[in-house]
Amino acid sequence: MVSSSVCERVLSRALSRGGTFAEIFIEDSRNFSMSLRDGRIENAALSRPYGAGVRVYDGLRSIYVYTCDVSETGLLRAADRAAAAGTDTPKAAGDVRLAERSHPDIHPVKTPFLSVEAARRADVLRQADQAARAVSPSIVQVSAGLISREQHVLIANSEGLYTGDTRVYTRLLCSAIASDGRENQTGTRNPGAMMGFELFDGRVDPAQTGREAAQAAATMLTAPYCAAGEMPVVIAGGFGGVIFHEACGHALEATSVAPGTSVFAGKLGQQIAAPCVTAIDDGTMPNEWGSENIDDEGTPTQRLVLIENGILRSYMVDRLNGLKMGMAPTGSARRENYTFAPTSRMHNTFIAPGSDDEDEMIRTMGDGLYAAQMGGGSVNTATGEFNFAVQEGYLIRDGKIASPVRGASLIGKGEQILMRIDRVGRHMTMGQGMCGSLSGSVPTNVGQPTIRVSSLTVGGK
Repeated sequence: MVSSSVCERVLSRALSRGGTFAEIFIEDSRNFSMSLRDGRIENAALSRPYGAGVRVYDGLRSIYVYTCDVSETGLLRAADRAAAAGTDTPKAAGDVRLAERSHPDIHPVKTPFLSVEAARRADVLRQADQAARAVSPSIVQVSAGLISREQHVLIANSEGLYTGDTRVYTRLLCSAIASDGRENQTGTRNPGAMMGFELFDGRVDPAQTGREAAQAAATMLTAPYCAAGEMPVVIAGGFGGVIFHEACGHALEATSVAPGTSVFAGKLGQQIAAPCVTAIDDGTMPNEWGSENIDDEGTPTQRLVLIENGILRSYMVDRLNGLKMGMAPTGSARRENYTFAPTSRMHNTFIAPGSDDEDEMIRTMGDGLYAAQMGGGSVNTATGEFNFAVQEGYLIRDGKIASPVRGASLIGKGEQILMRIDRVGRHMTMGQGMCGSLSGSVPTNVGQPTIRVSSLTVGGK
């Protein structure tokens, strides 16, 4: 995109007023989206974000300037503005020398999304729509969407790094609404991966996606409301991992650990979870939704054990917060696009498989709740307090699934739920989502096996 010689001149200019570190991030992306509603293609759009950001460190302070002008003149102008915001102690320019660094591509793409004709893309949406409508007469509306992103990045910094990466994401979105004329219930399924159109050659079945979304909506429509109380809760795998992601994962990012606003700050080496809990953030999983070859600072991603048998082993660390904490970067710096400066973020974050039998968890829990599908929620990373909706839940009576229930929510604290996990199943699955934080919205996987929490506050009616 931009030659190393141009980057050298821009970085030198960025450091010309005394900065201690400078970085360029250049992005050229192609984003495609197509949507279907009520059986008809409603929208198809293609966009091409193209721009750059220049970041300068002034000690432990960061200055970030971005621009859509990626000519040498535009980049030098951005570098001047970033430099001017730092300590005004001019020094000689021209001392930056870059060396290209390559890395293996562990996320190969077989069929570029935009190489597939529009009719085949539309057929994916129609398959999901038709399958969802066939589930029940109560399904009154189905919406489906198809998104793809092909992102090319170039990263260079004043320590000599000059590297790049290509990331390709494809995702199917499906939402079904069931209604009895008085009220509505919604079911959703949104599978995706770091793949091209080959996502639909076996990994994701559009019809099955539509059916699952509609079945969830139809089941919840006739379900009674959940009663509130303190009870054992079994949380299914896949998107059930959103609780760990939100209530615990964000509190293990250096973004909150460095300023001391995390409930887990200063607890490395201490027990923060039950001994049956091991939690991992892994950006190296081939073709997974949250993976990358390198992070947005050019550091190779890695498999990072956050919690090992209940003991806190590591945080997710970006360069700037690593300087503040005296820790090395862990390949965890991410950003939505060139308009954001990077910070520490999750990739594919999950509770590792255990050795417990999933059926035994329910059989021995007495009365409680089975959360089959989690919805959205909120969390305070400083206290760990969370509140999450259960999108699809089932009442457990005397160790048996008795009936579906709706309106349930799970309420508690991250450090509390970690210590109360008493069963971890054998089969880990993942769910795809978009995670928002200081550096924008990025693709992340959440995952876990089926787990049991011995006691948890369930909000209901």
